[in-house]
Amino acid sequence: MTAEPHVRRILHCDMDCFYAAVHMRDDPRLRGKPVVIGGSPERRGVVAAASYEARAFGVRSAMPCARARRLCPEALFIAPDFPRYREESAAVVAIFREFTPVVQVVSIDEAYLDVTDHLAPWGSATAVAVEIRRRVSAERGLTVSVGVGPNRLVAKIASEADKPDGLTVVKPGRVRAFLDPLPVRALPGVGPATEARLEREGWTTIAQLRALAPGELERRFGRHGRRLERFARGEDDRPVRTHRERRSLSSETTFDRDLEDLDRVHAEVGRLAESVARGLGKRDLSARTVTLKVRYDDFTTVTRSQTLPVPTADAGAVCRVARALVARTEAGRRAVRLLGVGGSNLVTGQIEQLDLFG
Repeated sequence: MTAEPHVRRILHCDMDCFYAAVHMRDDPRLRGKPVVIGGSPERRGVVAAASYEARAFGVRSAMPCARARRLCPEALFIAPDFPRYREESAAVVAIFREFTPVVQVVSIDEAYLDVTDHLAPWGSATAVAVEIRRRVSAERGLTVSVGVGPNRLVAKIASEADKPDGLTVVKPGRVRAFLDPLPVRALPGVGPATEARLEREGWTTIAQLRALAPGELERRFGRHGRRLERFARGEDDRPVRTHRERRSLSSETTFDRDLEDLDRVHAEVGRLAESVARGLGKRDLSARTVTLKVRYDDFTTVTRSQTLPVPTADAGAVCRVARALVARTEAGRRAVRLLGVGGSNLVTGQIEQLDLFG
């Protein structure tokens, strides 16, 4: 059976509490308990993931582990095992690819599947989703929440509607009815700042955004507003891409003790720049933009960027730019908790600027 060519069948598969779920599957003693994946609360670690039992206490990813412990004193803290997660992710994605070759892996625990032309022998996208969930549970001992819709936008939002271990199907004729009552933050690209601006105007639901005059959001938010207008109508023509181009590469570290000395900051920036340059070289990439990330001891985070006339993958060049960006921060005058260096606006190939007087 083949779907009508003008109606896509897209699945968004989102592994439930992935990091914690892998540990809880492998160690039955952890099941049903508040599990936090992250660094030590005594050494200023950060939460990478938390089980639903821990989330019930307010524990969230990117939260300092010390705060997570205060919220949930009974939490069991486990150090991340990223090679293990990557291996498990590859096994799950292999199951996805048995149903369709059109799979876009967007992170270690989620992927989009276009099953429009790959419904046989199951007969429908819903049946494909049911079978995927069964296979992942039976073969990997994990649960996956799946959203089914006519485009990526709807499928993504649908997968969040019934977690964990849920299945939500939104047929083309039901898109508006599904989206309208949802809060504006359900739309991709609506973070806390955008949500606050929209709420100041009295726009709290997707239905209210859809009812605005054409061009109103674009006038207020520019290109981002134009995208919000389309999303509020449930429109999304983005294809499911089987290959994803890397847009950036970065390295960062959180320190056990705050850095107060500027020389130490420069030394760490140099080390991070070398790590980024090695990553670029391994991938045969060059970066046109270098970004420095600084998080102070009060968790205030700032970024500073510089775009270069010629892309580079040279460690010395990345280091010089990153250290120059340090001068545009308060490092050395304020204690620094975290540093990061990144390269973006990537191009393929190692590009060298010729020395005209060499």
